[in-house]
Amino acid sequence: MDMKKVVAFRILLVLALIVTSTSCKKSSSSKNSSRATGWNINDREGGFQYNTDFKEQETSPGLVFVEGGTFTKGRVQDDVMHDWNNTPNQQHVQSFYMDETEVTNAMYMEYLDWIKRVYPPSEENFRAIYHGALPDTLVWRNRLGFNEVMTENYLRHPGYGEYPVVGVSWIQAVEFANWRSDRVNEYNLEKAGYIKRGAKITDVDSEQTFSTDTYINAPTQTYGGNEEILAGDGRKKRNVRTDADGNETGIYATRETGIISPKYRLPTETEWEYAALGLSEIRSYNLYRGRKKYPWDGQYTRSGKRKIRGDQLANFKQGKGDYGGIAGWSDDGADITNEVKSYDPNDFGLYDMAGNVAEWVADVYRPIVDDEFNDFNYYRGNVYTKNALNEDGTVKVVTSDNIVYDTLSNGKVVARNLPGEILKVPVDDNETFQRTNFDKSDARNFRDGDRRSSRNYESFGEDEEGDKPNSNTSKMYNSPKPSITRDSLGNIVKEYDKSNKRTSLINDEVRVYKGGSWKDREYWLDPAQRRYFPQDMATDYIGFRCAMSRVGSKSKGKNKKKN
Repeated sequence: MDMKKVVAFRILLVLALIVTSTSCKKSSSSKNSSRATGWNINDREGGFQYNTDFKEQETSPGLVFVEGGTFTKGRVQDDVMHDWNNTPNQQHVQSFYMDETEVTNAMYMEYLDWIKRVYPPSEENFRAIYHGALPDTLVWRNRLGFNEVMTENYLRHPGYGEYPVVGVSWIQAVEFANWRSDRVNEYNLEKAGYIKRGAKITDVDSEQTFSTDTYINAPTQTYGGNEEILAGDGRKKRNVRTDADGNETGIYATRETGIISPKYRLPTETEWEYAALGLSEIRSYNLYRGRKKYPWDGQYTRSGKRKIRGDQLANFKQGKGDYGGIAGWSDDGADITNEVKSYDPNDFGLYDMAGNVAEWVADVYRPIVDDEFNDFNYYRGNVYTKNALNEDGTVKVVTSDNIVYDTLSNGKVVARNLPGEILKVPVDDNETFQRTNFDKSDARNFRDGDRRSSRNYESFGEDEEGDKPNSNTSKMYNSPKPSITRDSLGNIVKEYDKSNKRTSLINDEVRVYKGGSWKDREYWLDPAQRRYFPQDMATDYIGFRCAMSRVGSKSKGKNKKKN
């Protein structure tokens, strides 16, 4: 055979092998082919359905991305208050998202408008829902101060629309976050064609509402089971399939679609402090030494930039009788709260992480951060629940006829759940038996306030007549317990706890709040400082912002598929 032909034949043979190898490789690694079984994913004839085109989590409305990492949590200034409650310790935080600003009056008013429209307070059965969501505008009153203009105008007047909402308790902040989660996911599903367009406005009432948990666990019961709303208008877009029996599949979105986002919630104390420090640009100096004092770089509250040199970088009380400096000169721009985004953001892009208003975080307060037990995503406040089930095994969805109301320690009545939501109950032995990571539903006082952490463990009985052995009556945290009862006519009877044997204000119902406010001196601007307040009470200097967990990679852009 001619040598040239032999060489040409060999070249063609090598090219054929390369093509065959490449083809096999692409086939075995196809995004719609299972590497476990070789079966097709998202097959039109049925089978496993999964979003193989998912890139990464989209940033939900109002949020900015905070890349997680390790940092020194705790005090970097002198402990002049002698609280000894923020000893430095090393922690690691997963990446998450946080509100760019504090929740504003305008944002909260949108929530109140929705509540009022869906659960009209004119109807007796719903009156407590709306009233329970209302901020306490009387927090502005002072026995020796003229503040009625804020009492009457601060929440609703458009002049304060972009100011942080105050007068909101921790419980109300949590309920706002839950509501916000449902509204955002409802909108996402509408955009994707799973829900009838415009239904969130035109078709919603007390019997037809959207709940994320209900949609995931029992989609046919969402919107009261109204199929017209749930059918949506995007069947072609969703590529609805038919199973062997002729039934349509893929009508409802699942977590596997990637459309349903994680929930809005209050940030944990560790997340809030990490985000406030804004360590993204100056880690090399501050990360392990733990010397960063404020959300901005530097050791002072005044700017060193030429154009605004000497101006305050946050809104806080500068001295006795000085809430905003001298008029027309080096002023912080406010005497009470200030409009959000009035000061420069920190390196994460977060505004007002010092000053303006202090902020609720998710944690139950304890004087000690137990880093010996956990140094990853530290959080105290877990109460584990599960879905309540009917006798037939279906989830129990709340209706307008079985709303549960709670009477708080201050006598205020709030709805524990809303129609359309799934009723939650504590986990029991079915979930905890033989587990090593948790052993009961309520872990709020684990290792600090429970029986095992008390010096009086062996004699952990009743403190005095009428008291029961629980975390609030232990020798460690023996806090006052006002009495809230109802008489024979159903009227609420309130009584103060007049016992002289109480030793603390700490219990499982007090929550941490972070950051200085317009009413605080410079000392409290340090993100490490921590204070506590009852979860069912409100003030004129505590607001809040929401956070959201990140799913997938630690850093943005790392989830993108490689070519």
